[in-house]
Amino acid sequence: MRLLLGDPSCDAVTLRGREEGTGDGMSARIRLAMSYLRPAFDAPGVQVRSHETTLYNSIYRFDDELLVNTHAYGAGAPQSPVLHLRRIAGGQLFDYYMDSFERVWESGASMVVDETQRAGAV
Repeated sequence: MRLLLGDPSCDAVTLRGREEGTGDGMSARIRLAMSYLRPAFDAPGVQVRSHETTLYNSIYRFDDELLVNTHAYGAGAPQSPVLHLRRIAGGQLFDYYMDSFERVWESGASMVVDETQRAGAV
């Protein structure tokens, strides 16, 4: 399992919050997600990275199925469409979005969680 989260303190996340009109809301949501996911960070087979890229979409992969929450300028994820894609022979969209994920994954940095963060403080 690979988890790739925006760095809550990076410029791209700050800009996204400003564009959505939520201020620090985007950073807070990432930190909240990290707190929920923290118990899984040390589980065998789980890799976690953060990235500083522009957030164009959120991708959730389940084997040969993807949910892609597209992000429109000025709109939050709950107001934006979700595409449900399946990998099919000859299809291109599934691989298109996975190639995008892989590029961001390669640019990301491994997240190191210290003992304070493990205790639930962010």
